[in-house]
Amino acid sequence: MRLLPFEYAVRNLGRAPSRLFLSVAGAAMVVLLILVAGGFVRGMSQALRATGGEHNVILMGAGSEESVERSEIEAGVPGVLAASVSGVRTRAGVAYVSPEVHVMLPVGIGALADAAGSASGHGAANAPTSSASLSLKAKGRQVMMRGITPAAALVHESVSLTEGRWPVSGNDEVIVGRMAATVLGVAESELNVGKTLTIDGRPWTIVGRFSAPGTVVEAELWLPLADLMTATKRETISCVVLTLDPYNEATGEGADFGDIAAFTKTRPDLELVPMTEREYYGKLANFFGPIKIVAWVTAGLIAVGGLFGGLNTMYAAFASRIRELGTLQSIGYRRLAIVWSMVQESTLATAAGGLFACAVGVFLLDGLAVRFSMGAFGLLIDESVIGLGLLTGLALGVVGALPPAVRCLRPTIPVALKAV
Repeated sequence: MRLLPFEYAVRNLGRAPSRLFLSVAGAAMVVLLILVAGGFVRGMSQALRATGGEHNVILMGAGSEESVERSEIEAGVPGVLAASVSGVRTRAGVAYVSPEVHVMLPVGIGALADAAGSASGHGAANAPTSSASLSLKAKGRQVMMRGITPAAALVHESVSLTEGRWPVSGNDEVIVGRMAATVLGVAESELNVGKTLTIDGRPWTIVGRFSAPGTVVEAELWLPLADLMTATKRETISCVVLTLDPYNEATGEGADFGDIAAFTKTRPDLELVPMTEREYYGKLANFFGPIKIVAWVTAGLIAVGGLFGGLNTMYAAFASRIRELGTLQSIGYRRLAIVWSMVQESTLATAAGGLFACAVGVFLLDGLAVRFSMGAFGLLIDESVIGLGLLTGLALGVVGALPPAVRCLRPTIPVALKAV
């Protein structure tokens, strides 16, 4: 079977610039949506699954395995663990045992809180609506707070202080994650070192900033454990995170998760449930599975709408060329060869749109911060997401061209040659 030259399909693309623009733009929008959905799902899954340390074990209160925020254990448990469990990693005599409190609290920006206080002092007759609005802003958004001790810097190896210093207990000081501004909905400059946040109705000074690439920890605020327990009026902690030493050079022995599980069974009075940190965040990733499904379904529905739009565009383009198609048949080209040329023409346009969308995704969307209930994460536009986007662009070209091409080639040659 003799095929039409590839140049024929390329030349036909330029015959109608407006139609070419619509085809490329439509394909780019559909592919871009697929990239956003794929980046959202990949980013959320990767952030949650990468948050836990490889050798970290988290111990929570019995019955609270699904949420560390609801967990409560006695404040003396960390000392019992450090003294009773062998195989816990140590450095210079300090055990890698981190007692922590995890709680969601409303956080306001210092400047907004001050403005709210000033407005409320003017009286109801002057600015009642402004005062209420500013008070709402001062209350702020819910942010994950983590009460820590110095041992947290040992246990959470992915966390590194990028600016300032660690907070000191008793001074109302806090350090903020790199993505905390996304959760709070403010500019990065509002969370610079030296700025003020309103927590528990009083100001807290930002003394440092930290990063933990690829994890949800970057969306948290960290402050001294004792200060957070005082602010939340609690006497218990949420959990204990410890790091096991798989091989101790001093003793020639190591520890694994089974040792921690055995300890919790011998001490039922402590009411502890052990879980590897990666297992805990993996369960959280599965918990958000329905959200991922909704993202894919939404992208799929929009893709179907884009496909029907492409069908209409291609049919309008091919319907005006019925006489041309009849002429090609009369000079010896078979219908299958003509269909193949039309598919090439459509695929070139949608592939160009797909490539443009992938470029936008890599340079503008990759790493873009997205807020969700656990904090924030960055869209992940990796090779698998890009591959899916390119395949979508090619599929749009093939599927969008076949029905219009078959329909326009249905008339016989004499009828096609008489078409206007």
